[in-house]
Amino acid sequence: MRASRWAVNSIFFTNGVLYATYVSRIPDIQQHFDLDYRGVGFVLLTGAVGSLIAMPFTGGLIGRWGSKSVTLTASFSFCLAVALFMLAPSVGILALIFFLKGIVAGITDVAMNAQAVLVERTYKKPIMAAFHGVFSLGMFAGAAVGTLFIALKTGILWHMVVMASTGFLLVIILSRHLIREDLAIALETIKKSKFFNIPDATLIGIGIISFCGMLAEGAMADWSTNFMREVMSASPSLAPVGLTAFSLAMLIGRFFGDRARMFFGDQKLINYSSLLAIAGLAAIISGIWTALTISGFFLIGIGLSVIVPIAYSQAGNSPGIDPGTGISMVTTIGYSGFIVGPPAIGYLADWKGLQMAYGFVLILLIIMFFLNRRVPTKV
Repeated sequence: MRASRWAVNSIFFTNGVLYATYVSRIPDIQQHFDLDYRGVGFVLLTGAVGSLIAMPFTGGLIGRWGSKSVTLTASFSFCLAVALFMLAPSVGILALIFFLKGIVAGITDVAMNAQAVLVERTYKKPIMAAFHGVFSLGMFAGAAVGTLFIALKTGILWHMVVMASTGFLLVIILSRHLIREDLAIALETIKKSKFFNIPDATLIGIGIISFCGMLAEGAMADWSTNFMREVMSASPSLAPVGLTAFSLAMLIGRFFGDRARMFFGDQKLINYSSLLAIAGLAAIISGIWTALTISGFFLIGIGLSVIVPIAYSQAGNSPGIDPGTGISMVTTIGYSGFIVGPPAIGYLADWKGLQMAYGFVLILLIIMFFLNRRVPTKV
């Protein structure tokens, strides 16, 4: 089953690369289409809406055609959408492409995780975190390559086309090793995750922690390049380095997070991680000098990397609640933060500036720190 694991890794990696690819060029896309922060926020919001619309229907698609076919179709469509961004003749068409991108990205997210579950079962040990670590590796690679393309003064269109084509080829080479499965059990799990349940106070607290973490993660990923360029006056080639530092920190944190959990325990680790994230974001907001800002992006990446995995683990181990139900509740609350965060930052930045918008995120991280001290957790 090693080949199947590599195949699923290719989907996660490609997803991360493509996400970082277009995020690294958001300032250039903003300039090309003459958008203000609110305009960028609106375009990002259309993608979020597309994902929210598509995800509830993905279980039915998988049940009819299988996760292998759905994963491949959605992943290839994601590559195509990224390649088409700069061919949009107007902001309206750009928003439409982002909306369609959001649809296929949402479908890919559910379908590739269904494939990951199947591979994990064959290994008979937890490896899901490693798949998400590969996604972070893809983000890091995409941000690093984006920095290179910008330094070489490569046009945005060629940048998008080259990366989308590379992702397409990587997926298609390994696609035959994806699992064509009997989805009865996996589909039932996916369907259960769509049911609405009223969480108890503990799960609400864990969900809010997840919401704060994911909102901050999305805000850093989508707006770091803009912050470097417009607040820190970084050169176009240096601006994506903040995203690279953040992505690298997320990658390191996810690959070593399980060991840290065993050493510190969940509650202490969230406390320490929250403080790291708060310190990192405070360094970013200060805007004193570029090196400090880049270090801040690295610190907040380390801090945020373990928050959501611990929150999901705690939800799945809540006493008296079925693991799938607990995770479903917290995932619903948490993922909404990742969806609404980036566009919300855009609107706040247009109103009061990016530093003030990041200040809002800092308040959420402080809330997360104090809330964690009141939410009972296990080692």
